[in-house]
Amino acid sequence: MAVADRLQSHARASPRRVTAVLSLVGYVLVFGTFGGAFPFPSISNETVILLSDAIAVVNTLALCCILAGVYFIKTDQVRRHRAAMLSAFALIVLFLVLYLLKVGGGFEKSILVEGAVYYAYLVMLAVHILLSAVSVPVVVHAVVLGLSHTPSELRETAHARVGRIAVAAWGISLFLGIVTYVMLNHIYMWEPRGEAALLLALVGPKLKR
Repeated sequence: MAVADRLQSHARASPRRVTAVLSLVGYVLVFGTFGGAFPFPSISNETVILLSDAIAVVNTLALCCILAGVYFIKTDQVRRHRAAMLSAFALIVLFLVLYLLKVGGGFEKSILVEGAVYYAYLVMLAVHILLSAVSVPVVVHAVVLGLSHTPSELRETAHARVGRIAVAAWGISLFLGIVTYVMLNHIYMWEPRGEAALLLALVGPKLKR
């Protein structure tokens, strides 16, 4: 309890510093995983596909929680707003774990489509990735403020302003991530890309769906 109190006190006194540290940890984990800096256990191709589906479910639930949180705060239901947003944040942490496991131990997919649809897919994917990266510090800052201040105290902080930016960037990113997932996995075909591409190619098209 004393440790938790100290952490809350530190977050209350220096929310920006805590935000910077937590955001940096997130960036290091992602870029380190893509760069092969962290040892991840190899996972089967079937598991990669399963993780892709699980990630889509997690992101959909997170988006629903965000939308619910917006509704609750607009109707002055502060406790429900807090619960919804913390649930969304917890789901995003779960997403990060699943995503890093998939990238670090498996392979990525490339969509098999041409023309305008291909470029639309790339644009949506690029915006999704960019907003995912940009939203990290604002989302973390909103959460840090929310956890370290009482509802009445939050009115004197930047929580509302930061929260609006976080909801916009985070929500659009999640929505585009879900759309590109559906296009890649359930509308068009895909081919493996990454370290495990050759291995999956030997398995054949039966894994594609």
